[in-house]
Parts: sequence; C-alpha cells; structure tokens
Amino acid sequence: MKKESIFKYVKWFAMFGVLLAVYLLWQQIAQPAFKPCSINATINCDAVITGPVSKTFGISTPLFGLVGYVVILIASILKKPKLMLSMATFGLVFCLWIAYQELVLLRVICPVCILCQIVMLSVFTLSIKVQKKAD
Repeated sequence: MKKESIFKYVKWFAMFGVLLAVYLLWQQIAQPAFKPCSINATINCDAVITGPVSKTFGISTPLFGLVGYVVILIASILKKPKLMLSMATFGLVFCLWIAYQELVLLRVICPVCILCQIVMLSVFTLSIKVQKKAD
C-alpha cells in the first residue's frame, strides 16, 4: 500500500472517530431522552458516559477521544507520521483502558466505544505502516 493511500485511509478513520466522539460527547452533555445506544443493562452506552468511566482526570472521556481523533486527522492531512503514530499509540492504550473499565468493572458493552476502539486499532496499524515507509 502506498504512503499516500495510508494517509487517505487514516483521514477517513479519523473523521469517523471524530463523529463517534462527538456523538458520545453530545449524549453525555445533552442527556437526550432518545438513547439508541442503550439497549439493555448489558449493551449500554449510557452506563459508560454517565458512570465512573465518564470522566478521566476530571475531564470528559469522550472529549479526550475527540481531541485525539482531531490531532490524528490533522497529522494525516499534514502527513506527519510520527505525530500520527504517537497519538494513535496513546489513543490505543487509552481505548484498551476504557475497554477494561467497561467489560471488567462495569460489565457493559458500549457499541459506540467498541467502534472507537476498532477505529483506533486501525489507525494505529496504518500509522505503523506509514512510519515504516517513512524510515
């Protein structure tokens, strides 16, 4: 895969990640009556965005995701592979920590969070590929 193609894919993944993070942030702030992600006690985004995982160091957890995806998007547009890989690495570790919190401590599955984790894993993998091509 060419370097240009990798940056293009990362841009698309990052834009999708931004949309997911904005959705979670909106759900957290607006607390709308319609919550399509909260299906039952087990498949439940609401448990994540209002519970103990809702804030990290006193800051909204979806906001961390939003900032991370925006930085990755900017890095992919500016073709900065080191910045992209650095943010993707942080993002993946952060996503794994959130997944642990969800699955082990809260015992819930947040479909939007899982999508965020898949997106971040994809961005991380692509970032490694583009970094290898840059070296």
